[in-house]
Parts: sequence; C-alpha cells; structure tokens
Amino acid sequence: MKTPVLNIDQFKPAELADEVYVNRFSDHFLKNKNLISKPHSHDFYLCVFFTEGNGTHEIDFNTYNINPGSVFFLKPGQTHFWKFDKKPKGYIFFHSKAFYEMYSLVHQLEIFPFYYPYHNVPQVHIDFKNEVQALFENVLDEYVSTRILRELKLLNGINDIYIQITRMFTSTIDLTKYSKSGYFKILEQLEQAINTYFEQEKLPRFYADLLHITPRHLNRVVHETLDKTTTQLIADRVILEARRLIVHSKHSLSEIAECLGFSDYAYFSRYFKSNTGLSPLAFQKKYKHISKHS
Repeated sequence: MKTPVLNIDQFKPAELADEVYVNRFSDHFLKNKNLISKPHSHDFYLCVFFTEGNGTHEIDFNTYNINPGSVFFLKPGQTHFWKFDKKPKGYIFFHSKAFYEMYSLVHQLEIFPFYYPYHNVPQVHIDFKNEVQALFENVLDEYVSTRILRELKLLNGINDIYIQITRMFTSTIDLTKYSKSGYFKILEQLEQAINTYFEQEKLPRFYADLLHITPRHLNRVVHETLDKTTTQLIADRVILEARRLIVHSKHSLSEIAECLGFSDYAYFSRYFKSNTGLSPLAFQKKYKHISKHS
C-alpha cells in the first residue's frame, strides 16, 4: 500500500467548479481532518497561506516551520504532513493542471519559480500579509459565488496570487540559469521522463536518447542549472520514492527493492546508503514514529 493520493472531488461540493477548490484553512482542516492528518500526496497543485498559527510542515522528508506569513506550494505527487502547535488560520486553494491550462491560453504553471522543474522551493515567507490576504479573500469570494465567467475570474485571481508572490520571491532565485535557450524545456521534459521511468531506467543515456540529445549535452544542462549531474537527479528520484515507500507503505524492504527495479536487496541497500548515509533499515527506524501515525 502506497501513500494515499487525494483528489479534488474528495474536498469540494459536487455543484462547484470542476478541478478547483478554495477555502479558509481553518474550515478546510476541520472538515477534512481525517483525510489530511496522515502523510499523503495529491494529484493537483496546492497553495496555502497562513495568517495565524504555528507548527511544522513536512514535505518529502524536509521539515518547514509554519508561522504567520508562511506560504506553501506543492506540486502533484509530493508527500506532505501537517503538525500544528497553535490553531492555524489562513487560506488554501488547489487546482488541476487541466483547469489552469483550460483557462490560461498563454502561460503554463512552470513559469512560476515555485513550480519549476527541480529548482523549486515549496515555502515562501512574506511580510506583506494584508496585501496578499486581500488577494486570497478575492479568490475565495469568487469561488463561493455563482457569477457569470466565474471560472475565468477564479483563474485570474489565482494568477494574481502567483504573480504577486513570485515578485516577492524572485530576489532569492537566480533566474538567469533558466534563460538559456532550450534549457528550461529540457529540464521540464527530463523531470517528466524520470518520474515516468525511474523504476526501470537509472542510466543517463536512456533519458538523453528519449530527449533526442547527447548524454554530454544533457549533463551540461543539468550541471549549469542545478549544479548536479544527471545521475544524481535520477538517484534523487529513486531515493525519494524509496523513502516514501519505507515510511508510508506496508511493504517489506525486500519488496520495496523489487518495486524500484533492483535485482536484490543487498544492491538496493548499498545504493540507498551511498546516497543517504543510512541503510534502508536505519532510515526506517529513524522514521518509525511517523509510521505509527500513518
């Protein structure tokens, strides 16, 4: 059993707009506590803005502090878990890629730094709370309305939020790395390919052939934009999935090794330890407390 993947229909009333959901976070948390109180992932893009509350947010085994002014962005497939020390308030919205692309004829989600392929940061802390809060309030107001062209207005409001936070955010991101012709598209295609084939294919040449470029050029793109090698990117994805399965599934370590395409457990254990510094068993023990709550 893998980590549960939630979809939008589990949250929204059936009569509301397909593929999009907006709510105050306190109401969302109260109504869906049984769904979101365990580690889970989504098949949609998610944004949360906290105006009150404290706690921690674990996203794919990285822990972030929750404070007033925290904004989180999640891409489909990322596993996350909330833990609150003080009652949270704020706003949450999520939408499918199809919803965004249906109403946005010019832009794609990947233009925003928090949805970049690979080089994305899931948390932003902002100081202009009142200005941003007004944008979220406008989106919520439109969501609960029945006015004409509601879906288009919703997307415009979501874009306003994305653009405003991007402007606050980009001072910490070197966007010039993505400006070289074709580099961004290669990274986007590489991310999609690795997500599709990483269980079976772990060599850079396979992905270079799939993208119709040489392994040397692929490695140059990855190194110049991410300061990594293609081999490291593939390993990162394999290890991420291994961690998810070790912590959130009921498979044995040997079954996990098989799921990830390793010929035997010993090879998987060496691969895991060389990339994390821990054996799979040691990692499992480290996160045992999370498994008890999942």
